[in-house]
Amino acid sequence: MSTAAAITVDGVSKTFRLPHQRYSTLKERALHPFRSSAIDELHALQDVSVSVEHGEFFGIVGRNGSGKSTLLKCLAGIYEADGGRMEVDGKLSPFIELGVGFNPDLTARDNVLINAILLGLTRREARERFDDIIAFAELEEFLDLKLKNYSSGMHVRLAFAVATQVDADVLLIDEVLAVGDAAFQQKCFDQFLRLKEAGRTIVFVTHDMHAVERFCDRAMLLERGRIVDIGDPHHIAQAYNEINFGRFVHDAPEGARYGDHTEAEITGGWFENAAGERVQALGHGEPVQVVMEVRFRAPLDEPVFGFTLRHDAGQAVFATRTDMQQVPTGRFDAGEVAIVRVTLDNWLAPGAYRFTPSLARAGAGTEALDARENLTVLTVHGTRNAGGLVDVPHAIVIERR
Repeated sequence: MSTAAAITVDGVSKTFRLPHQRYSTLKERALHPFRSSAIDELHALQDVSVSVEHGEFFGIVGRNGSGKSTLLKCLAGIYEADGGRMEVDGKLSPFIELGVGFNPDLTARDNVLINAILLGLTRREARERFDDIIAFAELEEFLDLKLKNYSSGMHVRLAFAVATQVDADVLLIDEVLAVGDAAFQQKCFDQFLRLKEAGRTIVFVTHDMHAVERFCDRAMLLERGRIVDIGDPHHIAQAYNEINFGRFVHDAPEGARYGDHTEAEITGGWFENAAGERVQALGHGEPVQVVMEVRFRAPLDEPVFGFTLRHDAGQAVFATRTDMQQVPTGRFDAGEVAIVRVTLDNWLAPGAYRFTPSLARAGAGTEALDARENLTVLTVHGTRNAGGLVDVPHAIVIERR
C-alpha cells in the first residue's frame, strides 16, 4: 500500500450561487423582466485542509449547513471544488444518497445485480455475492417484490448491503444509517468495524456524538465551512456541543456549561446510595442512583432529561435519555422543580466517574436547554479490577475433555 495518506484535502473551497428569483420558463422571464437578478453566495467550504491516514476511522461533525456533506460530495466527485486540491489513494465508495440508482419498477433481485455492476463489480462477482447481499439486508422473503412496494427501511437496507460488497479502499459515509432500525444500525457499525480491521479507510459524517466517541480514531469539527478543530473524538464532541449550544470556547474549562437556560436550568446533580443518602464514594457492586435537579422558568412539555457518566479517560461508559427509554415526562409549569433519578446496578470498575446532566426540548435532538459538563464526580472503590471499564457479573466455566 502507498505510504501517502488515504485522503488529502488541501485548501479546498466551494461556493454556491443562490439567485433571489428563479425562472423555470421563458414565459416567466418575459412577463417579469425587471424582477431582481441579484445573487447571494453561500461559501459552503472555505480553505479546508485535512489528511486521513490509511485504515483510519475519521469522523466529520458540525451543525446543519456547516459543509460536512459538501466536503464528502466534493471528494466523491459529485461537486467540483472551486479551489484547492483533493487526492484519494485507492478505490472510493461513497455511501451518499444510497439507492439513487435503483429502479422502483424492478425487483430487488434485478436491482441488486444492476447496481452491483454499476458500482464496479463484474457480472460474475455480482452473481457470486448476490446471496451475501440479500442475507445481510435480511430480505430473502421479498426478493421478487418490486422496489416501489418496499418501505424506506427495506430500501436503505438493500442499498447498504449492495454498497458494502464493493471492493473499495476508502468509504465515505454520510448519515446513511438514520433510516434503519436500531438492530440494523448496529449491524452496519459492525460491518464498518470489520472493514476497518481489513485495512479500509472510513470517513463518517454524523450528528451522533456517541457514535463519534465510540467508533472514530480522530474527528474534525466544521462550522460555516471552516475547520474549527481536528483531534481526539471526545474533545471534538465537546467542542461540537459548545457550538451547538451557542457558547463555543476553543478549550472549554472543566465544568463547562451550555444552553441559554431561559426556559429551564439544571440546578444540581449528585449520586445517592441505596438508602437515598448523597455520596461521593461507593463500593464496587453497591447500587447507585444518579440524580439531577431541574428548575423550570417557563412552561415546557415533555422535556428530555439526559444522563452521561464518563471515566477519567473521557470515555462515555453509561448514557441514557428519557426519550430513548420512552419514559413520558409530562408538562412542567414555571416555578416547578423536577428531581430525576436513574437507578442502576453498580458494575463500574474501581475509578472516578464524572456525571454530565443535560436537558433538552422534545424533538430537539442534541440542542440542549442546559447541559453541565462533569458536574460532579463519584469514586468507585474495590479490590477487584481486571482492567475493564465495567465489571459485569459473569461466570467462568472450565470443561475438561
